[in-house]
Amino acid sequence: MKIVYSDRKTGKSAQRDVPKEKEALLIGRKMKEQIDGSIIGLDGYKLEITGLSDQTGAPSRIEIEGTRKTWPLLSSGPGIRKAKKGERRKRMIRGNTIAPDTVQINTVIVEYGSVPVEEIFKNEKKEGE
Repeated sequence: MKIVYSDRKTGKSAQRDVPKEKEALLIGRKMKEQIDGSIIGLDGYKLEITGLSDQTGAPSRIEIEGTRKTWPLLSSGPGIRKAKKGERRKRMIRGNTIAPDTVQINTVIVEYGSVPVEEIFKNEKKEGE
């Protein structure tokens, strides 16, 4: 499982893997909930869950409760790209709750820790090179 965290102030984002022993702390959490950044090594940071996706790439939507997959008619938002005016499509999407088969969790930083954000993103860039 990966957590992608973004900073709205700078527009930067990075990702980190969640250790296997800490994945259980995330299962059952819903979108718009806040999680502790220490799960992925960001001590003092608070992250808000903004989106999820599973191993098939299906995105999640906040209005679908639970961990189920469903095929609703969509006209905009996650799961739809460039719909024409009045067009609606059936797309497979997931519910708003983290399940064991969730692969990626998208988050936004809402509370900052003692380490500056610039330093965190700088360290992520060095590890990725």
